[in-house]
Amino acid sequence: MLPLLRGRLGKPYRYVESCPSTQRLLGEDDSEGTTVATDHQTEGRGRLGRSWEDAPGRAILMSVLLRPPAPTPLWPELSLVAGEAVAAALRAETGIDASLRHPNDVVIAGRKLAGVLPEASRGRVVLGIGVNVNQSSDELPAETVKPATSLLLELGRELERAPLLAAILRELEHGYDSWASAYRR
Repeated sequence: MLPLLRGRLGKPYRYVESCPSTQRLLGEDDSEGTTVATDHQTEGRGRLGRSWEDAPGRAILMSVLLRPPAPTPLWPELSLVAGEAVAAALRAETGIDASLRHPNDVVIAGRKLAGVLPEASRGRVVLGIGVNVNQSSDELPAETVKPATSLLLELGRELERAPLLAAILRELEHGYDSWASAYRR
């Protein structure tokens, strides 16, 4: 699953087969752009303390470390920046009509395809990103506040996850750089 990454975000890139949560694998000393991806999270989290369930090897599960130059009260905007980046990457790579549903869900026709969970701490934001890629309907959570879907269900075919992950990082870098440019000196 190691994609070829050309931009600043995604470097360094670490992959682990399984972990409790990719967000926990980014340390205080990691540089901006460090990305961790996994095939399976045992304690994935969503917004408002909800759990994020996955079928091993079927989703994109990653976290990206940012060190925003903007004042801390503006950091929640990164949820929107990241959500728009995920939606744009999925539209470009697959042709689906993905869009952002405020504040952090990427949806297709009202069904949740992806989520973004930003967690801020001193001097940094870790963006947790989960995208349902190759899950069948029985591999998605049945009882959720928002109905779930996957790219497999929407497109009728399986997709390689690595090119999607790389596309998301490219879009995220573009969106983040545009957002942060107003605050860099």
